[in-house]
Amino acid sequence: MTSQTRPSWDTYFVSIAHIVQTRSNCIRGSRGAILTKDKRIVTTGYNGTPSGIKDCDEGGCKRCQDRENNIVKPGERKDLCICVHAEQNALIQASYHGVSTKGTTLYSTVAPCTACAKAIINAGVVEVVYDDQHSDDFGEKLLIDAGVKVRRYERD
Repeated sequence: MTSQTRPSWDTYFVSIAHIVQTRSNCIRGSRGAILTKDKRIVTTGYNGTPSGIKDCDEGGCKRCQDRENNIVKPGERKDLCICVHAEQNALIQASYHGVSTKGTTLYSTVAPCTACAKAIINAGVVEVVYDDQHSDDFGEKLLIDAGVKVRRYERD
């Protein structure tokens, strides 16, 4: 029998968030998030177009198409994007299935943006663990100001 080192809970959940992001069809970049409570997965979410709308890679999001064609630069014209962020989708899935998000921990492949941070705060999430930094750190500042514990994932 071989000895195997078990991953920490952070490593386990961040790894799952990275698997979840593989479902994304966004041509700008894939993201994944999971909500957990008591070391159990509550919901998962990845970024992409709303249900019933053409996927990004099929032309569903004008901003993604314009970025692909070099019409829009990174960070510009966010108003054209119809995609739902991974963190938002994880929260929405909880609502859709009637599961409370109060007291949960969110694991994400990237630090939440400002819009996601506002939703996370109002959903009662108590901790956010993220893998990669977001280009805009205001979301993280909002979370901290609201008393949500925020930390960057540290590899084992």
